[in-house]
Amino acid sequence: MWSSFIAFLLSLLCVFIILLILIQRGKGGGLAGAFGGMGGQSAFGTKAGDTFMRITIVAVGIWFLLCIGIHIVSKPGKQDSGMGFDKQSVSVSDNPGTGSDTKTEP
Repeated sequence: MWSSFIAFLLSLLCVFIILLILIQRGKGGGLAGAFGGMGGQSAFGTKAGDTFMRITIVAVGIWFLLCIGIHIVSKPGKQDSGMGFDKQSVSVSDNPGTGSDTKTEP
């Protein structure tokens, strides 16, 4: 159950980090310049670069902690019914030719 919840949080955080990186202003003006925005100006103000950098660092730090958390929660020896990887017993028949699907010729 916990590993499913952490995996969901990781997925949301990954999308957030990707979008956050795309809107940052780089040397070439960022993604805003690709859509016709001014290269030297930020759509979110002059201090937005510093703010976005801090938010990105915090988000990546949380992402690392969630990665460690999902590793701890989903140890190989534990049974986790939420992910659908439960061990199932498989019975093997000693005489495979005697099933109901075999045809008998007259």
